[in-house]
Amino acid sequence: MENHLFSPYTIKSLQLKNRVVMAPMCQYSVTAMDGSPNDWHYIHYVSRAIGGAGLIIMEMTDVDPDGRITNYDLGLWSDEQIPDFARVIKSVHQHDAKIGIQLAHAGRKAEDAETPVAPSAIRYPSDRYKEPKELTADEVHEMVQKFGAAARRAVEAGVDVIELHGAHGYLIQQFQSPLTNHRTDAYGTSLEKFGVEVIQSVKKEMPDDMPLILRISAVEYADGGYDLDHAIKLCHVYKQAGVDVFHVSSGGEGHPGVRKPGNYPGYQVPFARAISNELDAPVIAVGMLEDPALAQSVVANEDADLIAIARGFLRDPYWPIHAARELGMKDLDVPKQYIRAY
Repeated sequence: MENHLFSPYTIKSLQLKNRVVMAPMCQYSVTAMDGSPNDWHYIHYVSRAIGGAGLIIMEMTDVDPDGRITNYDLGLWSDEQIPDFARVIKSVHQHDAKIGIQLAHAGRKAEDAETPVAPSAIRYPSDRYKEPKELTADEVHEMVQKFGAAARRAVEAGVDVIELHGAHGYLIQQFQSPLTNHRTDAYGTSLEKFGVEVIQSVKKEMPDDMPLILRISAVEYADGGYDLDHAIKLCHVYKQAGVDVFHVSSGGEGHPGVRKPGNYPGYQVPFARAISNELDAPVIAVGMLEDPALAQSVVANEDADLIAIARGFLRDPYWPIHAARELGMKDLDVPKQYIRAY
């Protein structure tokens, strides 16, 4: 029987040995608060490459110091940060895995910024967050360029792919949502304008054959927020602007539990399939998919092209090896140093 989860996958220059993606997950572990990865990040990512991941997406990496969720997050706003990222990327490559970086800005969710910024001066409804300053049009243009500059640095560091974080209530989502974008200029009357300009800015810094991934929240679970139909319209525009793959998540701006039906295995897969069907574009499904049989079925049923594992990779750095074994694969991709354990 064909093992769909561990079949190779290629898009543009990105050639993956399997369909398993390590989802980006903030580690909040920067020690010098300079945004650069340290030994924790090195061990964290390289161990998952040894464990058999086809693609690793490094955690939310911010394009501006004040764009971090906390001061302990990664950033790529300076050329001085490139060597530390390159160290991680080079070692991941040595273990037959591909790696990308998720570029982002937290916007109004930047907890440690003295004055967070946002499309509109609307505070996130929690005491953890401050009231943001509305970006001027000139500041929006500068922000777009910051995304492009970070993409240039990511390419110089050696990434195989770049992902933009347009989900979970961060800046790109804040612009594309009627809940958080009340502007009256062009960035408000066209909710996709900021996202399109960021995509175009980033694409200019990427090789033509390198794919661009966009992570998007398919629904917001919030009164006044958007639902799947709006997300599909956004994806159509973003695909035309240059996005090659959509990483489909949900939520970010709603109060937990208000409209969300609850987390259960595969709860976001229908969103991924809907976007795939509507756009005829590759998608990554994510959300409690660490049961190997479930992950296998999502790929085999053509609900998604790739499977992203998040907390499952936190619990088990060798999740792909163990999943392949559970699915009955005879030729396990095990490092020679560990073969005697299998």
